[in-house]
Parts: sequence; structure tokens; C-alpha cells
Amino acid sequence: MRLLYVIITIILLSAPALAKDKPDAWYPRTEKVAANEMFIVALGTGMPTPITRAQKSTAWYVELGNGDIFLFDVGSGSSENLFALRPDFARVDKAFLSHLHTDHVGDVDALWIGGWLSGRYEPLHIYGPSGSEPELGTEAFVDGLKKAFAWDVRGRSGALPDAGGQLLAHEFDYKQVNDIVYQENGVTITSFPAVHSIDGSVSYRLEWNGLSFVFGGDSYPNKWFIKHAKDADFVIHECFYTAEGLAKLLGWGMRQATYVSSYIHTPASAFGKIMSEVKPRLAVGYHTILEPQSLQLLIEAVRTTYDGPLIIADDLMAWTVTKDSIIQREVVSSERVQPPPTSPEYMKAKRSGEAEYSDFITDGKWEGYTPPPLPNE
Repeated sequence: MRLLYVIITIILLSAPALAKDKPDAWYPRTEKVAANEMFIVALGTGMPTPITRAQKSTAWYVELGNGDIFLFDVGSGSSENLFALRPDFARVDKAFLSHLHTDHVGDVDALWIGGWLSGRYEPLHIYGPSGSEPELGTEAFVDGLKKAFAWDVRGRSGALPDAGGQLLAHEFDYKQVNDIVYQENGVTITSFPAVHSIDGSVSYRLEWNGLSFVFGGDSYPNKWFIKHAKDADFVIHECFYTAEGLAKLLGWGMRQATYVSSYIHTPASAFGKIMSEVKPRLAVGYHTILEPQSLQLLIEAVRTTYDGPLIIADDLMAWTVTKDSIIQREVVSSERVQPPPTSPEYMKAKRSGEAEYSDFITDGKWEGYTPPPLPNE
């Protein structure tokens, strides 16, 4: 079924054909991002429910030719697709959150602990908006994760690099419009408000080396996105169902379906209107349940208001973006993918405070087993 989606979307992509020097698919750890390239992978394109083997909740991976890696949202289930890429986890250390619904942040814990186990030896940095009240902001979310996983982190003390277990929040005012929230290594990321559920949702624009990437978190159509996504190379925005389609798909009443599809999200025809204003090199829709009939209806609705380059994204679609072309491929990875190799720096990173048992638990060890001696290194 995934092949059907790929064929449909490639037909819709009015960009240069696959370059001769790129394989037809992307295989983990077989090629490097070139100095002039931006590499993007859809790690999750779906909804809060259902989360299936084929489609996880929202997450996007962006790797730049300067070596930086950024995640935009880390929705429930998306870490499975992140690990399928077998990235260098020492570089997967920055996540930018659009808002705090579980389908956008539900796998931050898996990224934090799983990345630490898999090669990250420096802190994981979480960037995200404030809320209308302190307990609704990114700092409170991160503090809550630290409390929830205190046993997990303490139990790994000494076995893993100290710094890799740190989770650092970088909260900014959700009301700021096009202000810089990150600027390092030639990369500038700005945020602007979104309109979704309650105060405290944002979208992002990343600029690097003359290339631009825009990620819209969930939102009712808003003026900030239209202004600040203008003329970007790769523009992602939710492309939600009509009220009728949502009611049929989920068995909802029309009032609930209309409110969700048209008052806190952006239905497909409105997505098309937005992209007609923004005029990106490639418009990318997501936040869908991809089954053939719904996909066709989405495309038809978008095409009533937008006739430019279009993709309705599916999980593990990948794009290589340069100033001259946008090349779409599919990630091909093992169902039983193994962790990537760790680096010498990871192995040498400081480890201290080895976890210990109480006398009560120590006395419970069975004398019938003797572990091997611990090596010196």
C-alpha cells in the first residue's frame, strides 16, 4: 500500500526528476548529506489515533550539510522511525516542539533515553513555547518528564555518560513573531504563533545556506504562517479532513467533526488556499490517516484551491533539497534494525555515580550465581 502513495505523490511533485547520482531509495548509513544539501525525513505524519505500524504521530527529521540534525516534534511512535534511520545519535540532540499534544511530543522520553543509550553523550535540548500559564509551557513539560523518569535515569548512573542523561528546556514566549529561537553554526530558526486548541502553539522556519524549511504545527489558518512561510523551499502544514470525511472515518457527530476539522485544524481546501499564498517550491501536507479513498479526497480538495507542487506525506518519505532540485525517495530499513555503532567519544565520556542497592536488596542476591569480574575499562 505504501508504494501506491509514493507513486501518487511523485506524480504530483513538479520538481526535477531523480538525479542520476542518487539511488532510487535511501538506505541507512550508505550515503552522507552533501555540503550543499538539506535532507528531510517524515518520521510521523499521522494522527493521535490510530498509531499503526505504517503511520506514527507527527515528527520530522532535518539533517544539514554542515552536520547538524534537528527534530521538529516527536509524536507518539515516531522514535521507531527515527531509529530506523540509524543516525549518529551524538548529533540527534535538538528537538523543536510546536505544542504539547501527545501526537507531537509523546515520544520525547523515548528520544531522551533511547538516544542516550544509542550514542548521545551530551544533553538533549528541547526547544518549545511557553503557555498561557507556567504549568502549560515547555519547561513544565520537561520538568515533568524528569520527575517521571527519575528512577530510569538514576538506575543508569555510571553505566552511561553523565551528560547524555540530561534533558534541557529552552522555553520562549509563544507570542513572539518571527523572533530567533536558535542561531548557531550558520543555522537560524525563528518561531511564530499558531492557532490551535489553547494558547501556546507555534510554527518554525529554518534558514541555512540559502535554503529554507518551514514546519507548521497544528493550526487553524493563521496570518503569521502565510507571512513568514512565504517563498520557502520546503513548507509543511497540516492538511486535515473535511468535517464529513472525519465524521465518517471516526464515527463522530457532525458538530464534533466540524469543530475539530475547521476550528482547531486546517481542512484540505484551506491548506490549498494557504499554499497558494505562500508559493513554496514544495507544499507538504500531513496529519492524515492514509487510506486510499481518504487520500484521493484530500488531493481533490487541495486541488480546488492550489495547483502548485504538492505532496501528501507518508511516514519514511525522504527528500534531498538543494538550490537546484528537490528529490523525493523512500527510506528502506530493516524491520529489526539494530542500534548504530557508538563513537569513541561516547565510550570515553565521563561516567560517575554508579547506581547502588540498599543492604536489603544486596542481601537478596542468590549465592548460586557468580558474575564474571569487571574489566578495568
